[in-house]
Amino acid sequence: MPTSIPRRKLIKKLRSLGFDGPFSGGKNQFMVKGQIKLRIPNPHKKKDIHQSLVNEIIKQAGISINQWDDA
Repeated sequence: MPTSIPRRKLIKKLRSLGFDGPFSGGKNQFMVKGQIKLRIPNPHKKKDIHQSLVNEIIKQAGISINQWDDA
């Protein structure tokens, strides 16, 4: 199960899984892969992204836990 991670590491993992970005758009940046568009939390207060939000992003992206761990 994913743990809380820095935003930079989240972006690096998503890129290794085929996502492009992040791109600016509205209030949040986003990353895309085909028809999937993921909103990425804005960098603020130098805090890690909480485990529950990481899990939600993984779910929205259609990524399995094994794929996430291997990335």
